[in-house]
Amino acid sequence: MKFFFNTSEMEEEANKQEASNAHHDSNTTILLALVPQVGMEFRTSDEAWAFWLGYGGQKGFEVRKKYTNKRASDSKITSCRFICAKEGRRSQDKRDHLTKCPRAETRTESQVYMNLKMDRKKEILKVSELVLEHNHGLHLPETLHLMVSQRKITDLQAFEIETADDAGIGPKAAHELASRQVGGPLNLSYTLRDHKNYLHSKRQRKMGYGQAGSMLKYFQDTIAENPSFQYALQMDCDEQIATIFWADAKMIMDYAHFGDVVSFDTTFGTNKERRPFGVFVEFNHFRETVVFGAALLYDKTFDSFKWLFETFLKAHN
Repeated sequence: MKFFFNTSEMEEEANKQEASNAHHDSNTTILLALVPQVGMEFRTSDEAWAFWLGYGGQKGFEVRKKYTNKRASDSKITSCRFICAKEGRRSQDKRDHLTKCPRAETRTESQVYMNLKMDRKKEILKVSELVLEHNHGLHLPETLHLMVSQRKITDLQAFEIETADDAGIGPKAAHELASRQVGGPLNLSYTLRDHKNYLHSKRQRKMGYGQAGSMLKYFQDTIAENPSFQYALQMDCDEQIATIFWADAKMIMDYAHFGDVVSFDTTFGTNKERRPFGVFVEFNHFRETVVFGAALLYDKTFDSFKWLFETFLKAHN
């Protein structure tokens, strides 16, 4: 019996196996590089934080910063600690026992952390202490895209979101299209809620050219006719007009008589700039609705409401 071997096929198979082994070794090296180790060096704290953020995304846990210490002479970071977001326990809920829906406890006293200290000679940060064992469940690969720390909208995605919105495509349809383009929602780096939040961002809330000037002129003309008229503007970090509050003389007088109880409502919808419209209202002695003030809001965040309520109190002394 004779055997015949095709040497070219054998060589090709051997090359494939070698390439596969090399690819496996490469993947193993990459995975090991993503695992924190004592002695690891980072040029900056931002570089170290990006690494910890990536590690958290790979393993399936949320991350946060515990503390940062800086050198007094040049404000350079000398030490810091990055931890699992489930570290510690939330402080005791200040609400009483009658609270119907208390917030769920989300922390488990997780001990996972990465400490970094400055190497005085090299002026770089080194991993000095490390704990990587979790006492809670981790996110499954199917839910990694829902982790807050891993969700982000790139510049290209932002452009596509704005283009779809300008074309009249609703957020839900636009998000579904973006998901299909990348092979499903698991491959998309942001959720439908992130999509909607972006549309409520500063870029979408900016006033059109000339609108701010027309509004300010109207306010100034009104004050010239009636000095009791009051208005206030909240500016954002780019000195763009954000929240707007105003109250005329009748509103101020009505508040003096009927302001013992005040209701604030933003259920009147939003305008095309997506600015929630809110009014301070109550009833007079004839059970008629009276208005104490009105506002176009930047958004419905704590900071916006805090500014608005403080401004309302100042306007009415």
